[in-house]
Amino acid sequence: MKQDRVYVVHILETIADINELTAAGRETFMTAKHDRAAALHYLQTMAESTQRLSDGIKAAYPGVDWKAISGFRNRLVHGYLNVNMDVVWSVIQDYLPELQRAAEAMLADLEKQGGETSEQR
Repeated sequence: MKQDRVYVVHILETIADINELTAAGRETFMTAKHDRAAALHYLQTMAESTQRLSDGIKAAYPGVDWKAISGFRNRLVHGYLNVNMDVVWSVIQDYLPELQRAAEAMLADLEKQGGETSEQR
């Protein structure tokens, strides 16, 4: 049985951490080696959490490209020597806000259900 709430909370926490690391803007982020490394770690673990969500909760949010998130995670983990930080920046700026909105809605739905999806009951 999957614990969707745990994973959704983790997704939201890592997005908040990434937002904190990138708040000073692109130029500052691109020159901050440790911030980039931390953001990559957060992106990896965040994407891993999306893979561990139940099929039921993912199906309830078809607007999220779950397959693309999984592919991005695999690229970060397995192609770590060739990560294009311009692409990473684009993902952070263009796609994380959408994922954050979806995760916030998921959390609200899970709270209404007592923390479980109907698939888990």
